[in-house]
Amino acid sequence: MKKIILTAASVLAFAGAAYAAEAEGVVSNYDPATKMIMLESGETFTVADGVEVGDLQPGGKVTITYDDGTTNATAVTPAE
Repeated sequence: MKKIILTAASVLAFAGAAYAAEAEGVVSNYDPATKMIMLESGETFTVADGVEVGDLQPGGKVTITYDDGTTNATAVTPAE
């Protein structure tokens, strides 16, 4: 029984990773109170708890990794 549970947990862990997507763009606004990032394209993302965003400033380029099908940002990285 333990083997079946561990296998199911492993599959679910990898399934979550398979549904990540990325967006690149220029920050038009970041509100730390609501944890919302808006890009100049009009896309908005909610930063998940525990995700470091650094010093986001309007005009800065970023790459946002998010859960596909949602707008929950799981990583925010300055783009070079």
